Amino acid sequence: MVGGRACARSPRQMTPDPEAWPETPSTDPAVEAIRQIARALGSTLDERNWSLRRVTAGSRVNRQAIADLLAGRSWPDVATVARLTAFAWTALWPTGLTIDRRTEH
Repeated sequence: MVGGRACARSPRQMTPDPEAWPETPSTDPAVEAIRQIARALGSTLDERNWSLRRVTAGSRVNRQAIADLLAGRSWPDVATVARLTAFAWTALWPTGLTIDRRTEH
């Protein structure tokens, strides 16, 4: 979870169109980072035809934690993202976040 009052809402709920998660960008940098991680992980699973069960076994990350990350229902911690990155052998953390700073979060 992120600090402050934002932690009461999931990343998905903090996008302009929660039903379009993870396709709709967010102006909040924390939400945008989680959205990009979810997109990268989802793409990797699809490309490699991996099940959540396989990723759970290989990464030692709880299956529900992975499902919640993909669905935008949770704020994954650094250890979760690191384990998923190591297992998938692909960069999940966004290398750059472009945020429109003129828009309020």
